[in-house]
Amino acid sequence: MVLQEDGSGKMSLSVDLSEMMAFSGEMAQDSSMVKQDTIIAFKDILEAKKDSISKLPAKEQERLKKMENYKMHMVTDPETKEMVIDIFTEFKDVAEANDLMKGFEQSESLVPGANVSPSEDKQSDEEVIGVSYTYKKGTFKRDAFIKDVAKHKAQVDSLKQAEAFMSGITYKVKYTFPRKIKSTSVEDATFSLDGKTLELQRNFIDYMKNPDVLDIEVVLEKE
Repeated sequence: MVLQEDGSGKMSLSVDLSEMMAFSGEMAQDSSMVKQDTIIAFKDILEAKKDSISKLPAKEQERLKKMENYKMHMVTDPETKEMVIDIFTEFKDVAEANDLMKGFEQSESLVPGANVSPSEDKQSDEEVIGVSYTYKKGTFKRDAFIKDVAKHKAQVDSLKQAEAFMSGITYKVKYTFPRKIKSTSVEDATFSLDGKTLELQRNFIDYMKNPDVLDIEVVLEKE
């Protein structure tokens, strides 16, 4: 996330599936996987699939409508086992960034060639974990929270079989602020030389079990 003084900014969510694909061999088995380096505008896809989208429930249509300003950069190469997906958007207020994770969850249905019909599983997963961002008077906060305790427990239980396989997956967040960082609630964060950028890394399984591990409060120096 790159945050401006007025609370606007840019946010991206990047997922590197290269190691997972190489380990599992799924990329080699998937004959539809081709070498590409392309940027997809969700607005164009929504327009192309508007007839199918019009048949979806109103709530689903509203959710997809919020993704109009999202773009997705996809890089895949079957030979090098590379697969990287980067979803990015701009926001006028940092609170709008709360929907980025939802945008990523919905992006699969907007990839060219995919069906737009809603998935019951995705709808049930959608409300499990929420993330709230705020920026007021030089203080930035990220607060993750569990929306549905029962669904979260079921989700964690379902990860147990894949825990050994996913133990090496990490979740890294990076924030760039308009001013130097005065203090932060996280002791093991790393900082850029100019003091404006902060990085924090956690194990993905740990985050799924307890989303609070990525919570952070950052106080910026006064202007």
